[in-house]
Amino acid sequence: MAEKQAHLNGAYYGPSIPPATRNYHRHGRGGCGCGCCLLKLLVKIIIAAVVVIGLAVLIFWLIFRPNRVKFHVTDVSLTEFNLTTNNTLHYNLAVNMTVRNPNKRIGIHYDRIEARAYYEDQRFATQTLTPFYQGHKNTSFLNPVFIGQPFVSLGADETSKFNEEMTSGIYSIDVKLYLRIRFKVGRVRTGKFKPKISCDLKVPLKSANGNLAGSVETTRCDWDF
Repeated sequence: MAEKQAHLNGAYYGPSIPPATRNYHRHGRGGCGCGCCLLKLLVKIIIAAVVVIGLAVLIFWLIFRPNRVKFHVTDVSLTEFNLTTNNTLHYNLAVNMTVRNPNKRIGIHYDRIEARAYYEDQRFATQTLTPFYQGHKNTSFLNPVFIGQPFVSLGADETSKFNEEMTSGIYSIDVKLYLRIRFKVGRVRTGKFKPKISCDLKVPLKSANGNLAGSVETTRCDWDF
């Protein structure tokens, strides 16, 4: 009996019990944090939006085949262009322009038209023209007239260039249009665009008896968005 009690003293002499394993989780590895997941979602949304917009632009182009509106200066009259010793420029300039919309399904709202005249990058005149709507396959006409005598700041090189052109009677004058336009496709109107139209002109001065120092040629103007 005493022998049996010796084995019942609470001790265990069998095989050793392995310790319980502990799992350690390292944050940031093998998973995706909130910031990472949001960034991936944002990238997917941006890619999807770019694809959708690209397809929309492609479909629009395939359906409507838009062509660029063409601006030309067809005639110009310069009856006065005189620079005084105190840098006052006396000028009288009239310009005739055509605006051709070659598109079959696209109309154009010209909400604002500001014509500016420059000599040697110095703006000397500004005129705001009347807004209008231009329909499909239509040619419209613009006729800005610049008259005035403002002060212009010309450096030595620009003044020398002016004297050379005064001798030849042909002046390098730039006329630019600053536009605010909307396109109309069916009943849909787009948002506003603000392109700039640049016309680099060689303008002969008309003398008092009506003679010109040179011929006036039609000039194509360039777009600049």
